[in-house]
Amino acid sequence: MERPTILFDGVCNLCNRTVRFVLARDPAERFAFAPLQSAKGRELLTRVGLAQDVRTSIVLVEGERSFEKSDAMLRILAGLSGPWPALALLRVVPRRLRDAVYDWIAANRYRWFGQRAECMLPTPEQRRRFLV
Repeated sequence: MERPTILFDGVCNLCNRTVRFVLARDPAERFAFAPLQSAKGRELLTRVGLAQDVRTSIVLVEGERSFEKSDAMLRILAGLSGPWPALALLRVVPRRLRDAVYDWIAANRYRWFGQRAECMLPTPEQRRRFLV
């Protein structure tokens, strides 16, 4: 069975920090990862019917379903170890409000956190969890 895959903006420093955060709190290796800019990322976007130029910084693909913005983040948090699944209770906040906050952060992420010239390179231990 295919693991849920987190598609992330590979040149975004905030997105890369988010990936490292998830890697450190996912000892069961529930999630796989792929940059949105990679061939695998574009393939998964096509499979779930999303535009390949999607500007959402995080997309979660689970089988034939996809989750974007705050829905993706809350589903990811629910799958982590430690106290993080408790934050999934934020689903009671209306999606419109959650996504407005998400969009505000996403719109400013390059200015606040910067960006890199190329996607992050996983360590040799992490490499098997990255689809490219």
